Amino acid sequence: MHEKIEQIEGPGGQIETFTVWPEDGKRHPPVILYMDAPGIREELYGFCRRIAAQGYYVLLPDLYYRLGRKRFPTPIPNDDVRKEVFDAMYSLNNGLVMEDTRALLDFLDTNVNAAFGPAGCIGYCMSGQYVVSAAGTFPDRFAAAASLYGVGIVTDKEDSPHLLSPHIKAELYFGFAETDAWVPDNVIPDLKEALEKNNVPYRLDIWPGTEHGFCFPERPLYKADAAEAVWEKVFDLYRRRLPQPEGTDT
Repeated sequence: MHEKIEQIEGPGGQIETFTVWPEDGKRHPPVILYMDAPGIREELYGFCRRIAAQGYYVLLPDLYYRLGRKRFPTPIPNDDVRKEVFDAMYSLNNGLVMEDTRALLDFLDTNVNAAFGPAGCIGYCMSGQYVVSAAGTFPDRFAAAASLYGVGIVTDKEDSPHLLSPHIKAELYFGFAETDAWVPDNVIPDLKEALEKNNVPYRLDIWPGTEHGFCFPERPLYKADAAEAVWEKVFDLYRRRLPQPEGTDT
């Protein structure tokens, strides 16, 4: 595998972006991984490598770049660090992240390792809202989007991502935890209603016995069986919606 840290020109400065792709000389469909609240860390690099091994050019942008180079320890050791994480998370919004996404897409347009054509994305926790927003904001670019225990997807704000459903052309996958204090009871039914009203193709699973964060091996709430099943759902989505270069065996 090839790995490289790119400095991508964003609206608020240089976006440090981890990239990884197969070492076979081909162009590969791009996938953007939107980080969760604790931000950039080795665990997310590992997720990117796993996706790239399936035949994709994967980007992991540091969405906190406007704040400097933020790196938080995980697990979060104390309340002071937890406050820093939440302050960083709340510094973002859909508008800012979509501006950053536009910069990432512009970068992909001139990258010799990324295939022309549709892109995919995946987001965890705070970034569930961003993958849905990306699918609705750039409907001609994203063909596959996955949200794992995503938050902020349905809100009462004017920029609520679910309101973009009329524009979405991508197929979506949602994997929710059975127990999740960050997802109010109205979110799933309201999300389903919006997607079905607008004929958006999607699959939504509520994984039994899981809590928020169940996909991360370094979390106490990690559920290996569910996490592995989620990877299979995501990879199936990508195989169907993101065409591989000719001759690539994944």
